[in-house]
Amino acid sequence: MSGGPVAGPDGVPRCPWGLATDDYRVYHDTEWGRPVHGDDALFERLCLEAFQSGLSWLTILRRREGFRRAFDGFSIASVATYTGADRERLLADEGIIRNRAKVDATLANARVLETWAPGELDALIWSYAPDPGGRPVPRTLADVPAVTDESTALAKDLKKRGLRFVGPTTAYALMQACGLVDDHLAGCVARGGGTAPGTR
Repeated sequence: MSGGPVAGPDGVPRCPWGLATDDYRVYHDTEWGRPVHGDDALFERLCLEAFQSGLSWLTILRRREGFRRAFDGFSIASVATYTGADRERLLADEGIIRNRAKVDATLANARVLETWAPGELDALIWSYAPDPGGRPVPRTLADVPAVTDESTALAKDLKKRGLRFVGPTTAYALMQACGLVDDHLAGCVARGGGTAPGTR
């Protein structure tokens, strides 16, 4: 799918991926590309993007509530206290992705972030938000990059501070998901924070 926005059954133009399933439609219409703030909220997105590596985002979306239950709502303070028993619990939890390296990275990242000042993760991530007018509005999916200079720099900074599973591609997916960039295509109903009629 490399074209521009596509009208769904409701006649509303969306990025093509937003029409693939109802899960994608709701996520596209209500979350993706909208600003996310708060250390715990950004920790959740960072973790989910890391777990998504090598998998479809749909797999993550459909297990999101399982992830939230398993990781105490992605409270940094809570996850930072997890013990070896918690690790084994997570690796046995069928409601999440039971990838040992990703689980270990999540626990390690929480321990690092617990040492940061309140708001420090939020401030750091948002300091890499590019100038909204710095590049043309994407018109097709082919115009949307997978990596940018900003995401490469963000990934490098996070790694330097001890975080794991945060490569440039994961960092850019985070930037897209959390509204640091608006990669909804020109003409998409959600571009600029718009909402489709009747979206729940």
